[in-house]
Amino acid sequence: MVALGELADGFFERELTEHRQRWEQQHYVDRDVWIKAGALGLLCCSIPEEYGGGGGTFAHDLAVVEAQARALDTGFGNSVHSGIVAHYILAYGTEDQRRRWLPGMATGHTIAAVAMTEPGAGSDLKNIKTTAVRDGDHYVINGAKTFISNGSQADLVVVVAKTDPTGGAKGISLLVVETTDCPGFTRGRILDKVGQHGADTSELSFQNVRVPVANLLGGVEGRGFGQLMTQLAQERLLIGVTAVTTMEAAVSETVQYTKSRNAFGQSIFDFQNTKFTLAECHTVTSAARVFIDSCIERHLRGHLDATTAAMAKWWLTEQQCQVIDRCVQLFGGYGYMREYPIARMYADARVQKIYGGSNEVMKDLVAPSL
Repeated sequence: MVALGELADGFFERELTEHRQRWEQQHYVDRDVWIKAGALGLLCCSIPEEYGGGGGTFAHDLAVVEAQARALDTGFGNSVHSGIVAHYILAYGTEDQRRRWLPGMATGHTIAAVAMTEPGAGSDLKNIKTTAVRDGDHYVINGAKTFISNGSQADLVVVVAKTDPTGGAKGISLLVVETTDCPGFTRGRILDKVGQHGADTSELSFQNVRVPVANLLGGVEGRGFGQLMTQLAQERLLIGVTAVTTMEAAVSETVQYTKSRNAFGQSIFDFQNTKFTLAECHTVTSAARVFIDSCIERHLRGHLDATTAAMAKWWLTEQQCQVIDRCVQLFGGYGYMREYPIARMYADARVQKIYGGSNEVMKDLVAPSL
């Protein structure tokens, strides 16, 4: 695990950190970065070897996620690709679907996305309007999706759609759209976000897109909502890991900065307010690390329940934003300059409280357990 983390550290430094300005200007990471990551074994680490993956556990995927967070990179969409889509296919796909799609994802030649959110439906997935109507040996998909990670480059999109518009949650299915030479499939603009400028976040449109019945994930209609709910715990764990690792980086950056900068005849670190603020941030971050490590342990044993995952997601992202905000203050004006990592952390962190299910929804999920 340590060796994998070190390998990933070097990769992110060479391929992402050194080219950060370029990725942020174009709002996506070049495709060859995915292929290089695949060649090093950094994609689909926990997918069995028989499907082209690394054959490890989800802890190996998390080692790569942590390395990316340490590099302060939010552009490379591997968490969605390896941590979410690959596991939808592994857990729910037919044997043919696994063998068709997972090997390409592991090499990086196939980039994957999941299309849940719509212009009028975010955390409330039951309210989606995208439909998939059976027509012989195909489904015909119509609808629009937004805020789709990896959307402008995705070769494979897991689309959340209603195969039975009157069935509520039981009418939702997951269909896999292969985007190459796909009539009716349109990529909209790459969205201009407050933070995470290097991340490919796009709009997608489906107008009478015909998808073979064989692309229905799992081969049975109406199971999509349950599939989503089961996998969302893992998605929220990924968000929590990123939150904690980024908090640790923020505290470390701020300690170094305050010890190196002087004001009124002493280092900024030597002021009591600075020391107290950093002591509090370090304490919160340490507690957050214990919590996320406990969640990881439970998940690896198959015992991470949805309530605990929701608690981890909302609380850890809340602490991430608060800790980074307090660290920015100690940088003074420089904390607002994007050339300083702390400023980018500040802008990148805010959406953590929104995606993966808004924090308000997380609390609503926790409340029934009380």
